Amino acid sequence: MKYLIIGNGVAGTAAAANIRKLDSSGDITIITDESTPFYSRIRLIEYLAGEAGEKDIVVYKNEWYEKNGIKLRLDTLITDIDKDQKHVITTTGERIRYDKLLLATGSYCFVPPMTGADKKGVFTLRTIRDADEVINYARGLSRALIVGGGVLGLEAGNALRKRGLEISVVEFFPRLLPRQMDPDGAEILKAQLQSMGFLFYLGAKSKEIAGNDKVQALILEDGTRIDCDLIIISAGVRPNAGLGKKLGLTINKGLVVNDRMETDAKDIYAAGDLIEHRGVFYGIWPAAQKQGEIAGINMAGRYDPSGSIRTEIPRGSAVYEGTTMSNVLKVAGLDLAAAGDIDADGKCESIFQKDREKFTYKKLVLKGNIIAGCILYGDISGHRRILKAIDEKKDISGIKEALARWDLNAL
Repeated sequence: MKYLIIGNGVAGTAAAANIRKLDSSGDITIITDESTPFYSRIRLIEYLAGEAGEKDIVVYKNEWYEKNGIKLRLDTLITDIDKDQKHVITTTGERIRYDKLLLATGSYCFVPPMTGADKKGVFTLRTIRDADEVINYARGLSRALIVGGGVLGLEAGNALRKRGLEISVVEFFPRLLPRQMDPDGAEILKAQLQSMGFLFYLGAKSKEIAGNDKVQALILEDGTRIDCDLIIISAGVRPNAGLGKKLGLTINKGLVVNDRMETDAKDIYAAGDLIEHRGVFYGIWPAAQKQGEIAGINMAGRYDPSGSIRTEIPRGSAVYEGTTMSNVLKVAGLDLAAAGDIDADGKCESIFQKDREKFTYKKLVLKGNIIAGCILYGDISGHRRILKAIDEKKDISGIKEALARWDLNAL
């Protein structure tokens, strides 16, 4: 059996590892257009800040691929797929055969329509190659501007702040981290980042990047001019679905798959930031990892619902049930955990604690007798208990008074 995986991120490598668990002799090949084996995109910010080298953020070095009998082809771009003949085609015209194919091509950075976005000094940040370009360009400069006040934008800004640059952030929404923070929490985050030297323009729309051949300023719709030496656009991602489009596969928010990670085409699977499952486009590491695992099990064709894999079990179905939208991360070095429904509009019952002096904010969103979501900022102690309660839809009717005191021991 020839297994071919396009994409060497967390989804692709998780799939390969799970195929190998079930099929000790099958031919597994991973193809990527990158020059580096599987590395942590989460730690890419440390690399940008100069706090980690390439070898530090690589998760699986060459030895892992060799040990598991997995062929890794770097710097190889797939431009087309012949699903009838079961071949993929590279930029050089080489045809590579497969029996089972996984598309794990991930996503790319979205750049909003903006005059001057093609000028020298405008970057996006998704790969080591992108980070290297930013690092090299930033040498000797003093002012960086980030378009986008989400997690990656703030992290990128903080990384460049550590390199000595002044940081301005332009965000279209009226608050920072609109996906992870409600207005109260975002205000505390903003205050703490301002104390670190960040300058914010919230509820602002970018109009034009000014400069001759290179960046000199960002002009907002209201005419405000923000002088800067380089710009990182961090305005979200879009699925890298070009191959799926060529195949005529169904694409909505992402490339549509079923619970087995199968696409519309026979023997072609998809997983990771590329896909949409049950109407949801995740774009988070835990979801991509689980999707890759499910895809790999189903590609190899054996699954034990009890959780222990046994080769005598006949061909079956590993099913992906979805992933709770949760993030446990650092934003500019500050701890944040957010999960489920954060109730940014304040329509639900909630329990919260906030301390503006200590820059902490804690919130539990309640729907009836379950915890539907949470925000923990500055102090994320107890987050594992909370996330477990959210996942299990635990009945909290008897412990609401304890939770109101922020006593999480009963969870």
